[in-house]
This record gives sequence, C-alpha cells and structure tokens, in this order.
Amino acid sequence: MSPQTVNATKGVKKDDIIVAFMGPTGSGKSYFIDLLTGESGRRSGNSLASVTSGIEATRVQLPNDTSKHIVLVDTPGFDDSTRSDMEILHMISDWLKATYVSSFPFKNQELADVQHRLNSYESGVKLSGLIYLHRITDNRMAGSPYKNLRMFGELCGDLAMNQVILVTTMWGRVEKYIGEGREQELKDIFWRGLINKGSRVDRLDAATGEAAWRVVGELVQKRLEAHAEAVLLQEELVDNGIKLNETHAGKALYSDLQKKLAEQKDSMKSLLAQVEKSNDPHLTRELRKEYERLQREFDRTFTEAETLKISFIKKLLSVFANKKTKSKAVKVDMPSE
Repeated sequence: MSPQTVNATKGVKKDDIIVAFMGPTGSGKSYFIDLLTGESGRRSGNSLASVTSGIEATRVQLPNDTSKHIVLVDTPGFDDSTRSDMEILHMISDWLKATYVSSFPFKNQELADVQHRLNSYESGVKLSGLIYLHRITDNRMAGSPYKNLRMFGELCGDLAMNQVILVTTMWGRVEKYIGEGREQELKDIFWRGLINKGSRVDRLDAATGEAAWRVVGELVQKRLEAHAEAVLLQEELVDNGIKLNETHAGKALYSDLQKKLAEQKDSMKSLLAQVEKSNDPHLTRELRKEYERLQREFDRTFTEAETLKISFIKKLLSVFANKKTKSKAVKVDMPSE
C-alpha cells in the first residue's frame, strides 16, 4: 500500500501508531517524513525550508510488518512564516485535544462538549510518540530554536518524555567534530531536563529512508510494548477542562508575547527619535513607513497577548479550583547571553 494522506484527526484509526514531528520551522520535519514515505520532495520541495502551514498526516505501512500502520504527523513550528505563534498553539492544542480520550469522567458542560467532539473520532486513539528535531547547523540556542524547545517542554510534560526522541538534523552541512561539540552542549545544557525525564537522543546522520526508519523504529517498538502517556497539554485541556490560556503552554506563550511587546515598543521609540532628528525628506518617509509597519506588528502582538491574559480573580480562583495534573512541565535552561 502506498503512503496515504489522511485527516489528522478523523482519519486516524484506533490501532494506528501515531508519531508527531515537532521542532523549529526549517528543522527538517517535512523532509524527514519524505524520507520515511519514500516520496522525495513531496512535502519539503527537495529542501529543508519551511513548508508546513497546518497539521498534516500520512499513513504508511511499517516496513518490517505490513499488517501495521504508522501515521506520521507533520506540525508547523513556532515562528512559522505563514501563521502567528498564537495560531500555531491553537492548531496544535486542537489536534492534541481531538486525538485524546480522557480517562476521567466529564463533570461540566464544557467537558461534555469536548467529549461530544471526541466521540466523532476513533475511540482509544493515543499519540504513540514524538520526534523533536533540531538543526545541528545552528551554532547557538537562541530565538526560534529556544522558543520551540521551551514550548515543547511546556506542552509535552515529564510523563510523556519517555516517548520522545530528540533528533539532530543536517549533519551533512557541518564538520563532524563541530556537530559533535554542539550535540554535547545540547545534551549537557538545553536538553538535560528532557533527557533526565526519559527522552532519548539520536541523529539523522544520512538522508536515507533507512536512516529515518532506524530513528522511528525505536518509538514504534516502545509503543507496541507499553501504554502511551498523554502529554501535559492534553491532560490540562481534556482531563482538567481548563482553557488554553491557563495551560503551561499558554502561559509560556503569553510570557513570550509580553517580551516581544517590550522589544517592539523599544524599536518604535528608537525609530520615532530618528524621524524627529531627520532633515532628509526621503529618509523621513522611509522611517515613517517602517514605523507604521512596526505599529501594525505591535497591534497584532498586543491583540494576541490580550487573548491569553488571565485576570487576577481567575488566577486567584485557579489556585483553589484547578485540579492538579499528573504530569509536570519540563523547564528548559535559558541560553547565556
């Protein structure tokens, strides 16, 4: 049977092995899936550039057991070129919620509505594992790579970390000794918290289907032998019935947006000072255009931040009302300046 594109929620079957690919934009998620399916360039366009704008799923037979199927789920990274971080988080949370069946009874109308939606999908569907990709060509952990890793730790949680493989890509683009040094730094600092909770580390060190299946094979075998744990975001949204802005991932994104607002405000202030000092009409026009662009970006960021903002009363009530989750967020160390 040839690889089959399926709906990432309704098209998933109870006995499917589901593996999600996450990581920064351009880390090679679509490329990895092309290697697994033998469809070179279909998703990645023969490159490792950003191509995924939504949740995309492909069902394929296992090479060593054609009676079993694996669903490969391609997800967009944060800092995607076509969608905001808020849209990405909503997209991922909706998908995780739809592919999860709660083990707890529903106690209110909101949770009952979730159950109604879940009933339209195959019961018993579980996320079997996650592969988190990181470019070994990145010479420092900052910006997009750090944000994506931080969000991954917040939405995945500690109990599901033994279903995670942290995979470095693009080894053909660096000297081996340089790549090995960066990989060691990842393991010693940035990935340490995830590894301590059970995540494993691997490399996609060759652009071949065999190399890709070797990495995925470990997750497949683990899924066949053990029960899959829910990720933290699923537990928060479905089992506990809290809103996205109250989850660990939602709060982390809100913090990022607040930082982004401060940076945008400083940029606008600096640009405005240049406009006031300029005696060149042409330069003044260009500076004003840039200021207007920054103003639009600031307005968009502010709107997103407001949707994630939690009122003081809600924060106070959540201390007493929210049920504790079994899983805890995994924190990622800040990169040094």
